[in-house]
Amino acid sequence: MHKKTLVARQWMIVAAALGAMGLGSAHAGDRVPSAIQVPVLAEYGALSSAVDLYAPSPYSSLVVDVAGAQSVGLPGDPGNTVKFFNVGANATIASVDWNVTLTAFGESWLADMQVSFSSSAGNDGVVFTPGTEFFAGTKTYTGSASLTDLGLAFNVQADGILRVEFSESWKDGAPGVADGQWDSGNITFGVTAAVPEPSTYGLMAVGLIAVGAIARRRKTA
Repeated sequence: MHKKTLVARQWMIVAAALGAMGLGSAHAGDRVPSAIQVPVLAEYGALSSAVDLYAPSPYSSLVVDVAGAQSVGLPGDPGNTVKFFNVGANATIASVDWNVTLTAFGESWLADMQVSFSSSAGNDGVVFTPGTEFFAGTKTYTGSASLTDLGLAFNVQADGILRVEFSESWKDGAPGVADGQWDSGNITFGVTAAVPEPSTYGLMAVGLIAVGAIARRRKTA
């Protein structure tokens, strides 16, 4: 039984109580499941207790097909499936809902499988763990959450890129071998377009005035 490696930065947050259990030095057979059986969403680098989930009401949405995504190891493992989507410059990721079927292999747990979504820089975003079972196998999970209501909404950067990585909170299998697979389903992100700054509105107005002046000149020519 090999020793588990705890993620240096707290990517997966199960509950404040779990953080105090010293899981970093636990073996696979010694891990104690949490009594809190709910999906978990938490901000990068932040320790959080379990949260209530709310129905989202996005202005628009991005649907991500998870079929075939591989959770090989901890965040940043080169074997993890990573996807990039253009949601618009400085757009806000305001909600998430999911209908996904997962399979955890070997000694890995369904509760180990996670997806992190962030700006392209990876320094602002949310980590999401849909599974709640502390054993391997296959199961389907559905639900929704308003990141805005939970205080977890965030903005992508000016490049408009949303980065989505499928990973594990614990690495059980051999290096390069997937601990879990996202078999099918979708994760849908509610996206709110960025509101232009007042100065931007001013520039737009100037542009419209210029276009109007050009049109009048053409009519009188």
